[in-house]
Amino acid sequence: MGGAMTDTLTTIKTLPDWRYLLAEFYELYRAIPAGGSDRIRSHQRQVREAINRVIKAHAPVQLQTAAQKPVTAHLRRALDQGRSGIMASTIRALDTLRTDLSWQYGYEKVPSALADSYAYAEIAGPNGPVVTSEIILGVVLFAPSCTYPAHAHQGITESYVCLSGAVSENHQGVYVPGSMIFNPPDHLHRITVGDREPALLAYAWLGKPADLAGQKMVFSRLRK
Repeated sequence: MGGAMTDTLTTIKTLPDWRYLLAEFYELYRAIPAGGSDRIRSHQRQVREAINRVIKAHAPVQLQTAAQKPVTAHLRRALDQGRSGIMASTIRALDTLRTDLSWQYGYEKVPSALADSYAYAEIAGPNGPVVTSEIILGVVLFAPSCTYPAHAHQGITESYVCLSGAVSENHQGVYVPGSMIFNPPDHLHRITVGDREPALLAYAWLGKPADLAGQKMVFSRLRK
């Protein structure tokens, strides 16, 4: 009986499309330059090592109920915009699982304007679908002209990789497909999006398991 239960366990080995997507995230954090920053290079290495552990452990998959948000009306365009660029391989792997994604807000109270222009879908983390305490991976979708209010993550090192579209963080630089944003723990950041196209970003969170599992997302006032 024990063997039968093991045989029916759903993992990234039995649902390989999730493993392929994890492998694409690994490649993102291997191929994108660190720009000479030792801190970013170390973060990229830690992300790769965490993903590698998840893959080698044949992490379980707990499929979530697929959920849409108003902004997902822009998902097809965001995927199409990334399909012929340098992020094409990741876009294809993500598109394969598009109908299985559960899009969320992550906040108890969401400003009405943001409710129509933002959502994220987790790929791996304590709450799945790929269940792990090593790391949180996901994608976030912004509608054109979206302003994502200032926020910070306690105890979490965060990075974004732009898959399609263009965004700015704290009005300091513009990030286009193939570029990375790095946010150390407790760093207050605000994101703005170009007015012509949606933006699709991959993200990775690293931190202690308790911080990853218990993170509460709240908006803050950006210090001037």
